Amino acid sequence: MTATQRISQTLDAALCGAASAGCPPRLAGAVRQAVFPGGARIRPHLCLAVALAHGDDDPALSNAAAAALELLHCASLVHDDLPCFDDAATRRGQPTIHRRYGERVAVLTGDALIVLAFETLAQAALLHPLRLPALLLTLTRGVGMPVGITAGQAWECEDHVPLREYHRLKTGALFAAATMAGAQSAGADPAPWRLLGERLGEAYQLADDIRDVAAAPDWLGKPVGRDALLGRPSVVREFGAAGAVRQFQQMVEEAVDAVPRCNGAPHLRELVRSESERLVPTAMRLDLARAA
Repeated sequence: MTATQRISQTLDAALCGAASAGCPPRLAGAVRQAVFPGGARIRPHLCLAVALAHGDDDPALSNAAAAALELLHCASLVHDDLPCFDDAATRRGQPTIHRRYGERVAVLTGDALIVLAFETLAQAALLHPLRLPALLLTLTRGVGMPVGITAGQAWECEDHVPLREYHRLKTGALFAAATMAGAQSAGADPAPWRLLGERLGEAYQLADDIRDVAAAPDWLGKPVGRDALLGRPSVVREFGAAGAVRQFQQMVEEAVDAVPRCNGAPHLRELVRSESERLVPTAMRLDLARAA
């Protein structure tokens, strides 16, 4: 079974259990739309790749950790799209949850996905229950405060925003949780994997800033130009498009160099490079450099 199949099946099983008989239909529909068909699923893919690099001796636990990461990420997107934040009309080419189901259901959808993430992880720790406490701490720190994605989002509510810290928390924190959780689900030391997750997460946020000014909405699947419209911190606004591309490329190389020595190192390095090309294609980078 491929990693994509493992992730999809685990997510589907979690949603089917949560949205069973008795669940309010609108909430059930909103939760499923928030998760499926989904995006690139890079966080759960990273989690499984690291677990496989350490033998993946408990696939049920690594699958659950991967699914929990994706559920938390999807919850953050639902909340990020709300009128009080981005007020986005589309996500992944569809109307956002609050546009289709209403703002109240959207808030509850994000809440439900957060709870379901931890429920999914807890139910899978039957074979190695002693691994669960560390996994829970890794995920809670990745999404909470003071150094998780909640804190990263909260920087948008402050008058002064330290750009690097904002990027590190808003996106990098959950990527670091993904690589570390992959190691923990296989009973390995998570510490060597933190840097890879942090660097790749920061590269993702840099790419998000770049694509907000350079990508077409139909290609991106969501509105563009939001950073400028909402006055959000952006590496493009601070350093220009060409400067942002240079920082992105540097962060990708740092992520490649941060892959620890292990059996799966070549696959992980290729995963980082292929993701960087998907995020900001070479043609887009060249166009931005020429425009500068």
